[in-house]
Amino acid sequence: MVEDVGGLQLDSINVLDRAHYLTVWSRFGPYDRRRLDRLVYVRRALFEYWAHAACLVPTSTAPWWRRAMLDYRVQHTGWSGWLQKNARMLKTVRAAIETNGPMAGGELDRERSAGGRGGWWDWKPVHHALHYLWMTGVLTVHSRQHFQKRFDLWERALVGTLGAEPVSPAEFLRWHVERSLVAMGAATETDLSRYLTFPRVAPALRRATLRTLLERGEVVEVSVEDSPGRWLALARDLPALVRAGDGLSRGTTLLSPFDSLLWHRERVGRLFGFDYRIEVYTPGPQRVHGYYTLPILHDGQLIGRVDAKRDRAAERLEVRHVHFEPWFARGAPPPRGGARVDRDAALAGLAETLDSLATFVDARQTRLDRVTPQRLRAPLVRHLKSSRASAKA
Repeated sequence: MVEDVGGLQLDSINVLDRAHYLTVWSRFGPYDRRRLDRLVYVRRALFEYWAHAACLVPTSTAPWWRRAMLDYRVQHTGWSGWLQKNARMLKTVRAAIETNGPMAGGELDRERSAGGRGGWWDWKPVHHALHYLWMTGVLTVHSRQHFQKRFDLWERALVGTLGAEPVSPAEFLRWHVERSLVAMGAATETDLSRYLTFPRVAPALRRATLRTLLERGEVVEVSVEDSPGRWLALARDLPALVRAGDGLSRGTTLLSPFDSLLWHRERVGRLFGFDYRIEVYTPGPQRVHGYYTLPILHDGQLIGRVDAKRDRAAERLEVRHVHFEPWFARGAPPPRGGARVDRDAALAGLAETLDSLATFVDARQTRLDRVTPQRLRAPLVRHLKSSRASAKA
């Protein structure tokens, strides 16, 4: 999965569960989180780096990300003043981790307190140093405790990558474009700039890279129905895109707000007619759909969103608001084309998905509050009861 989408985004918000756990659940259903943790922090099949935002990326892509790490040292000149003032800090932080093994920022700060040292060992310089050393590939995230990062030397944590030389800058740019096209299938140039947003690539460099790939026949121009503009795809992906266009995606799931499908929200609007915003930082009275809303994906269409949270003490999944898209509620065709969605089947699919989510977050019960429009609440409640009865049978 991560190979296909390029990165699995991490985020600290824990209303239901961490974003990366939710993203895997939305594709595969309930699973043991420890299996994913072992994949990352024991088997080292994935490692943490900045791709779109902070993400888990495949360790097999290390030679390409190592190029980004090397370039970070010279391209991000905003660090220059800080580096001049804190060169000693970088050396001290690296030496502490080299001597003591994996450490978190808080442990480094406690070491400062225990040693009676002050001044430049305050919180901000230590954490700035850790971030810089991580972004430049000196350190990597060894593990997490209560979601707090613990850093170790790259060469000690990711031993299997030591023989892999970083690719050239030109190879990295080609790979960066190809990775995004693999994930999106077909994309505009704007889409490419908004998917893997790190490192920032100058538009002229991206256009030159695309021109080379087009001349080689590795990338081709394609048309997307009801979506004007210049669309691009990898030539090798055309058969799969044709098969996807001929078939219909089946099933229902909820998407994490940080799912890669939602990284470029303007693209989501163009392709699905779905206006999605994360309202976590919007003042409560100004929120339209809720604090932490998960889009409902049913049979290849985004038909609404669910605002939900987990009450850990009560072991309850609280579905505070289910808000269906107006076209779905009316029984109209999807706004960007396609057949009408079977509303009853969609409600049944959502009920099963909510049960699956409750199982995943260890909730013994589910409480449904508001549904918009209100007339869809009764049939959704009926399907929830039916889903629970089937699960108990």
